[in-house]
Amino acid sequence: MKDWFAHNVLGLPELASSTGQAVDDLIVYTHWLMLVLFIGWIAYFGYVLFRFNDARNKKADYHGSKSKVPSYVELAIVAIEAILLLGIAVPLWGKNVSHFPTPEESTVVQIVAQQFAWNARYPGPDGKFGRQDMTLVADNNVFGIDPADPAGKDDIQILNEIHVPVNKPVLIYLSSKDVIHSLKLVAMRVTQDAIPGLRIPLTFTPTKIGRYQIECAQLCGGGHAAMAGGFVVVQSKEDYAKWLNSKSASAAPQSFE
Repeated sequence: MKDWFAHNVLGLPELASSTGQAVDDLIVYTHWLMLVLFIGWIAYFGYVLFRFNDARNKKADYHGSKSKVPSYVELAIVAIEAILLLGIAVPLWGKNVSHFPTPEESTVVQIVAQQFAWNARYPGPDGKFGRQDMTLVADNNVFGIDPADPAGKDDIQILNEIHVPVNKPVLIYLSSKDVIHSLKLVAMRVTQDAIPGLRIPLTFTPTKIGRYQIECAQLCGGGHAAMAGGFVVVQSKEDYAKWLNSKSASAAPQSFE
């Protein structure tokens, strides 16, 4: 029933992550409450027009209604909203910002946003990221990789297309090269600001193979619309392994289970 309501009534976009179901549930519960309130207030408004029209009330009553029902209804609404906020929204937020999968069990990707593109970096076949030094950041070295560190020589860097395997947690470390951006993956139900000087983690677990658009949820300059040119490509484990191996000239065949 919830899924039917979400996609057929609310028109929510495709859900492609296991971690996004709780977000959809919160949206559905909130809209159910809004629907009940809308119908209730319209019915009450109609009742007032009928009950207190001029034909039925020739003389004004300056004391008005003394019923406590409106107060009880308002208290009930406040209680329901408190349950949605404190019982669902806050715990969902708390879980998302405090419980991350370990790098060992995840597909780890570093992303640096810039005007107006998304830079992604993966560890190479050795499974290790090379050392980074922010003093080395330049137009041709957006991640500040130390060329003297052999662990970084097989690292993979791509632009605007992030590949991940299906049904495996993705752990992203997000930052920005210039201004504040915001990584928004609608299908995964995740949004996170990319802030210069900070490396902020976010996670999701993709459940459907496909190609999903990346959007920037912060107005980041005149080319802001170009940030929608990025995509997350969810692949089978076998196809992801082939893609990752193809991006590293020194990569030996490997399995990403």
